[in-house]
Amino acid sequence: MRSHRLWLVPVSALRLGCLLMALTCGCASMPGTRVVGYMPAWKGLRQTVENTDLEPLTHINIAFLNPDTSGAFVEGREPLCMRGATAQELDHLVERAHAADVRVLVSLGGGLIPECSGDWEALLVPERRSEMVEALVHFAETFELDGIDVDLEGRLLTAIDEAGNYTPFVEQLSAALQPSGKLVTCATASYTGGMIPVESIPFFDFVNIMSYDAIGPSWGQAGTEHSTYEMSQRHVEIWQQRGLPPDKMVLGVPFYGYGFGEGYESSYTFGDILKTFGSDAAGQDLIGEACDGCSYVTYNGVATIRRKTRLALEKGSGVMIWEMSQDAPGDDNLLKVIQTEIER
Repeated sequence: MRSHRLWLVPVSALRLGCLLMALTCGCASMPGTRVVGYMPAWKGLRQTVENTDLEPLTHINIAFLNPDTSGAFVEGREPLCMRGATAQELDHLVERAHAADVRVLVSLGGGLIPECSGDWEALLVPERRSEMVEALVHFAETFELDGIDVDLEGRLLTAIDEAGNYTPFVEQLSAALQPSGKLVTCATASYTGGMIPVESIPFFDFVNIMSYDAIGPSWGQAGTEHSTYEMSQRHVEIWQQRGLPPDKMVLGVPFYGYGFGEGYESSYTFGDILKTFGSDAAGQDLIGEACDGCSYVTYNGVATIRRKTRLALEKGSGVMIWEMSQDAPGDDNLLKVIQTEIER
């Protein structure tokens, strides 16, 4: 039974149910706890969903959907600008997820807008906004999705907001989807120029905080780690100060890392880190020494994911993961670490 259905059950019944069904039910997690996993279409949706244990998840966000130049998202039933996605793969993922009681959203935009995309700034002006909202509602209904995740980032987010079009778009999208019980969520950074406007918060069902990528292949301060526990603490504090309610706060964690210097790849999945450096790497956050001019790999190991999960539960409503295809199998599976900490 999924946690998002448990709120209808009396507390005493919940406790009794957990005692009787501890082996089969994740009842130890508080009602409303979210575990949101992104699945990039270009990684192969069928393969990712088949290789993922869906039981710990509450939501899957399919990344990323963009409009074509006319503002359309589909032709017939085929996505027009969603690299790697087909109608057949979308149908398969939704069917598998719904059978496991997991809600499915499609995520808009992304950190790098593809060439096939139309101009989001032009398409979200007041004269075009209703058309875009109607097209998104149609997409959600076509694929029996449970909502829309708005992942417009960085300069694009700033430009849309400065033009006065971000919050009105989210408000109208929420008004269009709410009557059918569908969600509107978002992903946000925590730096100036990358944060959703405070005014938009009331129109989101929850907000995913992207607490990673402090450093990467072409950005950041040399010698630092890309996603420390302390950074997650700071990001939580930022959003508390900005008025994000705990029941809407979802803390993002990375299932990947970055390499710097001689002998290392520029990026690694968590699964690749364990394959390359051995199972002992699961208990660390670093391969090598993080310093300016040093060669090292920075990522989140089991202990840090566990601590971040506890932080997310204490300060917010759950955990978001980028992204599901990057996990490791077996005993060091990070999704299992998250599930175990929630049920503890």
